[in-house]
Amino acid sequence: MSSFQLNLNPLKEPLGFIKVLEWIASIFAFATCGGFKGKTEIQVACQTSKPDNKTITATFGYPFRLNEASFQTPQGVNVCDVDWKSHVLIGDYSSAAQFYVTFAVFVFLYCIAALLLYVGYTNLYRDSRKLPMIDFVVTLVATFLWLVSTSAWAKALTDIKTATGHNIVQELLPCNQQGVICHFGSVTSMGSLNVSVIFGFLNMILWGGNAWFVYKETSLHSPSNTSTSHSQGGIPPPTGI
Repeated sequence: MSSFQLNLNPLKEPLGFIKVLEWIASIFAFATCGGFKGKTEIQVACQTSKPDNKTITATFGYPFRLNEASFQTPQGVNVCDVDWKSHVLIGDYSSAAQFYVTFAVFVFLYCIAALLLYVGYTNLYRDSRKLPMIDFVVTLVATFLWLVSTSAWAKALTDIKTATGHNIVQELLPCNQQGVICHFGSVTSMGSLNVSVIFGFLNMILWGGNAWFVYKETSLHSPSNTSTSHSQGGIPPPTGI
C-alpha cells in the first residue's frame, strides 16, 4: 500500500469538489432534523362563572415519538379537574426520522473517508480497479437511499404537522367532554424540518450527478483499445501520399 501523500488537486476536479459539497449537505441534513425541539399549545377554559383560559403544552422533538409527548399544565394548576399528563399526542414517526438521520450520518463519515482517499492516496485510488468500482457502487446505492429516506421523512413530516396542528383539539379526549372548551393555540415553526427535506433531495441530486464522475474512474469507462490492437499486429493505418 502506498504511503500517505497530500495532493489537493482532486479537490479542484468534479470528483473531489462534489464530494466536499456532499459532505457539507449531509451535515445540514442530519443537523436540521436531529436537533429539532418544538411544542404545541392549546387554550383550555372551564364552563364556570368566571372562565379563565389556561395553556396546556405538549413538547416534542427528534425522534418524534409523539405518543410519548404528554400534555403539561402550568405548575400547580388544576385545569378542569383533568389529568392532562395521561393524554399524549398521536403517532410514532421515529422510524422514518431515525432512518433519515442515521443514513445522513453514515454518508457524512463516508465522505470523510473518500476525501481522505482522494487527497492522501490519489495514485492508489487511480491505479486500483477495485476502489473506483466500490466507490461507484456506493454512490449509486447512496443516491437510491437518499431518495427513499427523504421521501419517507417528507411523508412523516406531513403527518407530524397534522398531528401537532389544529386537529389535536378534535382528537384530544378531554376537549370533547362537557364543561371543557379547547382552542388551538400555536405550534413551533417547523421551518428547519422543511429545510431537512430540501437538503435530503439536494443530496440525492448531488450523489446522482457525481455518479458520472466516479464512473469515469472505473474500468467500465476505459478508452478505446483500437490503437492498442493496431500496435499488436493489426492492419496498419494507410499512410499519406
